[in-house]
Amino acid sequence: MSYSAPTVYGLLPTADSEILATNHDQRRGVVHGESRKLAVVIAHGFSCSMAHPALRNVAAALRNYAGVLVMDLRGHGRSSGSCTFGDREVFDVDAGVGEARRLGYQRVITMGWSMGGAAVLRHAGLAKNGTLSHDLRLRHPPDAVVSVSATSRWFVRDTAPMRRIHWLAEHPAGRMVARGALRVRIDPRAFVPIPASPVEIVGTIAPTPLLIVHGHRDRYFTLEHPRALAAAAGETAQMWLVPEFGHAEAGLSPGLLDRIGAHLANLVAAGARGPAQAASAHRGGAVVEAR
Repeated sequence: MSYSAPTVYGLLPTADSEILATNHDQRRGVVHGESRKLAVVIAHGFSCSMAHPALRNVAAALRNYAGVLVMDLRGHGRSSGSCTFGDREVFDVDAGVGEARRLGYQRVITMGWSMGGAAVLRHAGLAKNGTLSHDLRLRHPPDAVVSVSATSRWFVRDTAPMRRIHWLAEHPAGRMVARGALRVRIDPRAFVPIPASPVEIVGTIAPTPLLIVHGHRDRYFTLEHPRALAAAAGETAQMWLVPEFGHAEAGLSPGLLDRIGAHLANLVAAGARGPAQAASAHRGGAVVEAR
């Protein structure tokens, strides 16, 4: 019989005492022991996990460009806790960035998908400015941020998929369905109190470089959301609107992951040049690309 060794996951504590399952892989082709220059910390979307093929594909593709640290966010997969849709997930992102620093990476980019996109936006702003979240301080700001398929605000009900997610979150029967069918544990007190939304925080991320990616075919969040985020983010933010892209990890269009991966080094380089040069590189606000 053929034998395949099981994946061994690392355990990572958060500042609010959850335990996350994580996996780290060096950049493909890097010799063991070589200096680690760039890492991507991936925060997945709602109902995804490291066991999901779509997230595994994302991690595998990005390894061509950087080291990759991927985790099961709270309430998902092998991690403890309950899902709060981007609120307390900022502690998961913070723990991931801290772990990448501990592993010796010189530059760390956070990349969030859908729910994870909201989490990385909120984390970057809160960590940069030392703002407390649930009476705790985030201590590990990233060097750059990539937000994919993220919402700009809470309580979005103008699309059918989002109305279904609200039913899962707001009703006991819905939370039972989420736990049984989606294997997601949802916190019944999520958004108590209501946290600052991504669009309220994104303007504080600058001069940290920010890339906002959104698909024309997104069934969850309309193009209103990336445009609102880009308008609030300021001059150091870039925005890509991709015609063939759907929503998050499962909706990727051909070549998009390689395009994002190839841009990572440029993104952190913009931050290293300093606020003035980073702003001049994107003068006039967000850069819209449609390919």
